[in-house]
Amino acid sequence: MKIDHSTVLYGVAGYPLSHTLGPAMHNAAFSAAGLNAIYLAFETLDIEGCIKGIRALDIKGMSITIPYKTSVVPLIDEVDELAGKIGAVNTIINREGHLVGYNTDAVGAIRALEEATTLPGKRCLMIGAGGAARAIGFALGEREVPLTIANRSKDRGEKLASDLGCQFIPLGDLTRIEAEILIQTTPLGMAPQAEKSPIPSGLLERETLVMDAIYNPIHTRLLKDARERGCPTINGVEMFLYQGAEQFELWTGVKPPYDIMREAVLNALGQ
Repeated sequence: MKIDHSTVLYGVAGYPLSHTLGPAMHNAAFSAAGLNAIYLAFETLDIEGCIKGIRALDIKGMSITIPYKTSVVPLIDEVDELAGKIGAVNTIINREGHLVGYNTDAVGAIRALEEATTLPGKRCLMIGAGGAARAIGFALGEREVPLTIANRSKDRGEKLASDLGCQFIPLGDLTRIEAEILIQTTPLGMAPQAEKSPIPSGLLERETLVMDAIYNPIHTRLLKDARERGCPTINGVEMFLYQGAEQFELWTGVKPPYDIMREAVLNALGQ
C-alpha cells in the first residue's frame, strides 16, 4: 500500500474497536480497486471531538459504530432520507466539509436475511434497542414483518418499540420465542463477553432462524447454542459485508470488489 500526500483517509469511529475488521475489509477493497486510500480505526470516547476531527483533517468518509449511531445524528450537517427515517447513521461522507449521514445497516441486514428466507409475514423477535436494532427494525417494518423488541433496558426498549410501532417485552421476561426469526443486535457475545448469550439456549426453537449481528467472533455463543438446538443460523459476517460494500460504493462511486472484501474478512477471522 502506497501512502503519500495525496492518500485519501477513511475510518471507523466507536468504542471499543478492538474487534473491528473494517480496516481489513476496506483496505483490501481500496487496494483491489487501485485507489490511493487508507481506512483506520479511531477508538474514541469523544464522538463530538471526532466529528470535528473529520472536518479539520479532511477525512473523506467515516463508519460509525457502537455506541454512536444515534448520538452522531445531531452532530452532522445532513442525513439522507432513509437514515433520517431510521434515526441512526453508520456512514458519513465528507463533501468539502459538509458531512452527510447514511445508514447501510438496514441494507446489510435485509440482504443477509433474504438469502436465507422470505420475510413478509414472518414474525421476528429482535434483541436490543441500539442503532443497529433501529435500522433493522425499520427495514423489517417496510417488508411487513411483525416485530417484537426485547431489551434489558425497559425505557430504551419501549422507546424503540414506540418509534417502530411494534411490541416490546423486557428481555428478562422472555419465557419462549414466538417468532420464526430471532435477531440479536447487542454487543453481548463480543470479547470480553464472547462466551455469553443474551438468552438461555433452552428458549431456542428448532424452526427459528437465528441471526447474530456480531461478526467477531464469527461463531458467537448464541449461534453455537442455536446450531446445537437444530436452528438455521446467519452469522454477522454477511450483514457486515453487505453494509460495508454499500459504504464503499457511497464513498468512492466504484463497484465494490465483494469477493475480495469477503476473503479479507474471513482471513482476518482465521476462517
